Amino acid sequence: MKFDIVTIFPRMVQAGLAEGVVSRGIAQGLIDVGVHDLREFTTDRHRSVDDMPYGGGPGMVMKVEPLVKAVESVREARGAGRVVLMSPQGRRFTQAEAVRFGHDGHVVLLCGRYEGVDDRVTRLLDADEVSIGDFVLSGGELAALAVVDAVSRLVPGVVGDAASVQQESFADGLLDYPHYTRPAEFRGQKVPDVLVSGHHAEVRRWRKKAALARTLERRPDLLETAELDDESLKLLEEVRREL
Repeated sequence: MKFDIVTIFPRMVQAGLAEGVVSRGIAQGLIDVGVHDLREFTTDRHRSVDDMPYGGGPGMVMKVEPLVKAVESVREARGAGRVVLMSPQGRRFTQAEAVRFGHDGHVVLLCGRYEGVDDRVTRLLDADEVSIGDFVLSGGELAALAVVDAVSRLVPGVVGDAASVQQESFADGLLDYPHYTRPAEFRGQKVPDVLVSGHHAEVRRWRKKAALARTLERRPDLLETAELDDESLKLLEEVRREL
């Protein structure tokens, strides 16, 4: 899986790539990440990447020329890939999006800053706008790192236990079930008896029901699109009756 990240803060991005799962994936050659300093694609002596907005208003707007030139350089050196602008105006990044990005094999991530990005960038580069949530960050670097992490986890071999990826939140459209480990009791809080019973069928059923209950409580919107089998539908009815 190949990523290219265009940013005015390359060291910020490189620091985020230096630890954890993504770092191991890079070291193993499973992930290839290029980090590009946007200021290298400016032409003025001040290396300006932003300017005042037409029509007035607060803040500065990222210029179209450096971003387009940066992507053209990436395409020439590293091949064409899906271009994504990290932006609060974009569509929500989901696990399904992470899967689609993984299938693309190469994603170029543009890190927005300031008041926004010249709107011609997305049209000239045929870029998607993607948001990691309904909130505003100081820039797209953290959002880009989140995308790299989410997509990289899906690359075979990056996460040591492949089953953990298949069973985690959103993998089947639901939130994950609660997890517990030793000790079995701590300050009056006990692990559910079924998890220490040794009855694998009951553990499986409990986890399935617990995932449904947690999703209904915290993210009921996910149930509108989740593909539930007959057992899940029956368990969901049990959960609703028990509320």
